[in-house]
Amino acid sequence: MTDPTPSRAPLPAFLPGPPIDRTRLAEWQRWVHTRDAFVPAPVMGRSQYLRLSPRRRRLHDLHRLATHSSLPVLSTPMSDAVAWLVKARIEDGAYSHKAGIRTGVMVSGGGAQGKTETVCAALAAFEADWLEVNEFMNPQAMPGTRDLVAPVAYVRCPVKATPVSTCQRILDFYGEDYKNMRQEDLIRTVNAAIAAHATKALVIDDITRLKLHRESDQDVLDLLLEVMSMSVTLILVGVGIPLSGLLRRGRFDPVTKQWAIPPVKDRGRSPNPQAATQHERRFEMIELNPFSYDSNAEINAWENHLVRLEQNLRLLNDTEGMLSSGSMPEYLFSRTNGVVGLLEKLIQRGCRLSIEEGSERLDTALLDRCQVSPTDLPDLDAESGEQPVIPPVKNAAAKKRTKPRNGTFDDSGPAAQSAG
Repeated sequence: MTDPTPSRAPLPAFLPGPPIDRTRLAEWQRWVHTRDAFVPAPVMGRSQYLRLSPRRRRLHDLHRLATHSSLPVLSTPMSDAVAWLVKARIEDGAYSHKAGIRTGVMVSGGGAQGKTETVCAALAAFEADWLEVNEFMNPQAMPGTRDLVAPVAYVRCPVKATPVSTCQRILDFYGEDYKNMRQEDLIRTVNAAIAAHATKALVIDDITRLKLHRESDQDVLDLLLEVMSMSVTLILVGVGIPLSGLLRRGRFDPVTKQWAIPPVKDRGRSPNPQAATQHERRFEMIELNPFSYDSNAEINAWENHLVRLEQNLRLLNDTEGMLSSGSMPEYLFSRTNGVVGLLEKLIQRGCRLSIEEGSERLDTALLDRCQVSPTDLPDLDAESGEQPVIPPVKNAAAKKRTKPRNGTFDDSGPAAQSAG
């Protein structure tokens, strides 16, 4: 007897699975296991592409679009430094036999600079090592619950945080029930969940949503200090932390490349002016900066990044040198200010346009027609300063800058000519 159900072709392998919400334990673990699973479209020349059937061409085009929408998060010299510090601080705390508070890390930087992805990648690397060492169990748990292990917990700070809503966000990650709980019960349940799951690192993303002019914001800071007493390493991620008040208003020293935090002089508006100083003593802060264009070394780092990026493009024309040669590096820098998130969105949009029009290459004329807008970054809250400044297209060709010669830039654009 034949099967009456008509046979169907298998779904394309590049189709995405269900959306992943890393603020839930099961989803976090799914992301850790699948974050490198995507297989980009094969490299294909125009002659090989034309030999495909119309259907196969369309599928290949969709695979290429998926590839450009899923460009890997490339490491940079700046993100490498952040990843090293985050992993080092977590390991220092996790493998220490001493009781007491672990030194936390504050990761600061502008919007769309890859802070979250850099921190999450470092956390995933730590988690893999920790689980293997502990044979994928929590050896300190009671019998029958040893599989309740979550070395890492990732949550996002509520837009208007209170101790209650912050505790609820943390408990949401673990899937704990908190219905009808008072604040004291919530805090106790958070501590119990961290201990029961053997959590060694707790990440609070978007921490600069705390403005510290509200008493409830400072109560959240006090809550985080209490959580640190659980011997868990706290990682706080946010935009412009030194200027947010979390560490007191700071000043960046261009010589030492560090943030200088002045001493407290008055009580100001804060009901608890010492709250920030407590955090200063318990955290090490690091800045994730964008690329710069001020020296040969920094320009070479930018060009090397573009070389690695163009190797991930799937256009029918050879992409070698498409982004990294000629005037493209300076053009792309002027369009993005060296912010990797803006660069990714600009290249993604340019690739789509070049495929649709059949040019199959990126150049300044095509990219001039591509404008990145805040709607391309919907997960960044503008009111919290998370949206980066997006340079307008008209500034891209306003001033051409070549590599420094003897420490000075050669400015040959219209601005330099008019100045002369």
